[in-house]
Amino acid sequence: MRTHPEGHGPVRFGPPLPEDGLPVLPELAGVLAAAASRGGPEPVGGGPALIDAACGHGERRGLPAAPDRTVLGPGAPALLIALTAAIDGDVLVPRPCASWWAPYARLLGRPVFHVPTPPESGGVPDPYALLETVRRMRAEGRDPRLLVLSVADDPTATVAPPELLHETLEAAAGEGLHLVSDETWRDTLHDPYGTVLLSPAEMLPGRVTVVTDLAGSLLPPGWPAAVARFPAGEEGSALHARVLDVLTALDARVAAPVAAAAGYALSEPEPVTARVAASVRTHARVAAAAYRAVVAAGALARPPQCGRHLYVDLTPLAPALAAQGVGDAQELEDLLTGRLGMPAAGGHRFGDDLETPRVRLCTAPLLGETPEERAACLDADEPAELPQVGRALNHVTSVFDDLRDDARRWESSR
Repeated sequence: MRTHPEGHGPVRFGPPLPEDGLPVLPELAGVLAAAASRGGPEPVGGGPALIDAACGHGERRGLPAAPDRTVLGPGAPALLIALTAAIDGDVLVPRPCASWWAPYARLLGRPVFHVPTPPESGGVPDPYALLETVRRMRAEGRDPRLLVLSVADDPTATVAPPELLHETLEAAAGEGLHLVSDETWRDTLHDPYGTVLLSPAEMLPGRVTVVTDLAGSLLPPGWPAAVARFPAGEEGSALHARVLDVLTALDARVAAPVAAAAGYALSEPEPVTARVAASVRTHARVAAAAYRAVVAAGALARPPQCGRHLYVDLTPLAPALAAQGVGDAQELEDLLTGRLGMPAAGGHRFGDDLETPRVRLCTAPLLGETPEERAACLDADEPAELPQVGRALNHVTSVFDDLRDDARRWESSR
């Protein structure tokens, strides 16, 4: 996760997915415990029961995929590396993007080309910037083939509007790109009735593979499992077969007890749906409070719409940061991680320029220090008003207010 201590060398691995920080759902733990004696391996790609559960989960979201077009692996990174290996050519991603996308392409010797996103949201490249990037790549002899995007985004916590998505997909289809849609956070919308989320697979069903890491809403991150849904037709079938070949070569299987828990979670019984709703509500309220605190201090951020995080740009406070020896995102990460007492991953880990002072803040560390404190957030009408959450938010407010006050003093001394 760290860069080289001198010169801030290239970032090779970024921070993990934002955790929910909550105790494991008892019913889910019970299913895993009941399957703990299963020592045999799950088939590569998932067994029939697990695949059927994944298909039903997709059907309920308008993402139909037959069992012969569905694969499960031990986490979304395993699926993405298999997809990247199965598709020849160069990889395009938005700027910024999830920290784990680029390292797996580089691991395979594939250069990664970042495409700017529009001001209103992250996760989906600006269509005109995408066309220009593809044009330049081909002029330089490159072979762009794969675009990875995310409508519900990490790190920006935004949801791309359907009109932007349509224009970007139209541009990508015209250039013959295959798309991987990372939909890990689609079930964590803070305002599910007021936010329109469309999957690229609904707009461009023949050219989109959907990948969903179950750590987004259904499973603890320490129980790795993820689903890939391939498009219908010959291209999708061939890609499905190649991905299974790669997973087989890697022996990338979902552990049998985790497969049992994943199958239970994907079937969405009432305890699971209730926990997901409570978790989303909790993180949405805390993220909104954290957003208000950082914006009031003069930082910039888009209002969080999904996930358990927010993305903060401290450019307006750059003079005060510079006075404290902070000249890039790595130094900002070091400063804020120390002052906040919680991870504050620099924007360079998500493909942003090292010189731009941005950080991703996660909400899980704000929920409390003990399992009991964190569990109490699930039942609270206003978790931000609980004593432990209030203290954590006050500390965030104090740290950012100090930076704002430093900036004002710096300006007045000029």
